[in-house]
Amino acid sequence: MMGLMLCVQPSVAQTKQPKDSTELVMNDTVAADSAMALIDADLEGEDTAEGGGLHKLLKSKFIEGSAGFMSLVALALVIGLAFCIERLIYLTLSEIDAKRLMQDIDTKLTEGDVEGAKELCRQTRGPVASICYQGLLHIKEPLEQIDRQLTNYGSVQIANMEKGCSWIKLFIAVAPSLGFLGTVIGMVMAFDQIQTAGDISPTIVASGMKVALITTIFGIIVALILQLFYNYILSKIEHLTSQMEESAITLMDSISKMRNEK
Repeated sequence: MMGLMLCVQPSVAQTKQPKDSTELVMNDTVAADSAMALIDADLEGEDTAEGGGLHKLLKSKFIEGSAGFMSLVALALVIGLAFCIERLIYLTLSEIDAKRLMQDIDTKLTEGDVEGAKELCRQTRGPVASICYQGLLHIKEPLEQIDRQLTNYGSVQIANMEKGCSWIKLFIAVAPSLGFLGTVIGMVMAFDQIQTAGDISPTIVASGMKVALITTIFGIIVALILQLFYNYILSKIEHLTSQMEESAITLMDSISKMRNEK
């Protein structure tokens, strides 16, 4: 009986070894799956953080750059953009098909319908139609007088188109100036901290320099943004001015041709 029991016990132990190995493999698999799940969760968290990274970065840099000066730079950007948008809307609404308008005016004048030409100019928006209407009001005067009236009224229209551009130029100059002012104040803060501590430490210097550099960077960025808008506005003003000059010449030719036909 003892021999039989000894024979049975090793067989039982042998049958348990594969079961223990299977459990170890299963435990290792579960542990690996758990580790992969944690890694995936960390990656998803990083992706979510990167999704709002730009907004958070700008917010943190705005706070680090001294809220007082950064608020002034942001205010310069907002007011400057307001002037830019107002000018862009005004100039965009002033753009018309000048060549078609001059063809219609020439047709009216050829038919002798001066009042019809005036009505056409009144119903058309923009400085081109306004300068043509001004010329038609003096159509009975000599050509030299009409040309003088067109030149004077054209100067008024150009001044109206450039209205508000001086403020945009002001904020283009103010934004980097505020940034440089923040730079100087940041340097002063750094030296004050060095004097108080009695030692030149990189940590002490870095705190003041950070304020200095961040305000300068934001000031330059604001100036660049406003400068781009300002140049685009100038290009629109130049385009409208050239249309006014061409239309004035075309109107003088139409009036001269109408008088010669009479």
